[in-house]
Amino acid sequence: MEAKQQDVEKKRFWQQTIRDAIRSKLSIREFCRQRRLKESQFYWWQRKLNGNRRRPRGLHRPSMNTNASFALVSNDPSAGEAGIELILQDGRRLRINKGVDEQTLRAVLAAVEPAGC
Repeated sequence: MEAKQQDVEKKRFWQQTIRDAIRSKLSIREFCRQRRLKESQFYWWQRKLNGNRRRPRGLHRPSMNTNASFALVSNDPSAGEAGIELILQDGRRLRINKGVDEQTLRAVLAAVEPAGC
C-alpha cells in the first residue's frame, strides 16, 4: 500500500509540475533547468499522464512570443529546392522557395491567414 501511495504522490507532483510549466510560458528546457528537473523525466511523465493524447493544452500551441520549431520534411537532397514549408493553422501547407523576398512572403501570408494569427 505504501508503494501505491508514493505512486499517487509522484503522479500529483508531475501533474502540477506540467501545469506549472504551461503557465510559466518558458521553454521546457529552461523550466526544467530552473526547477533542477531532468528534461527527459519531464517528457516521460508528460507522455505517461497524457496517455494517447499528444501534449497538454498550451504546450503545443505557438504564440507570437515563442520561438519557431522546425521538423525535417524530407531527407531527399533534391527536396531542398523548397526552402521551407509552413504548416498553417488549418493544416494547409505553404512551401516557400529559397530566395523569396520578404515583401512577397508577407503578402502571401496575409492572403492565406486571417489577421492576427
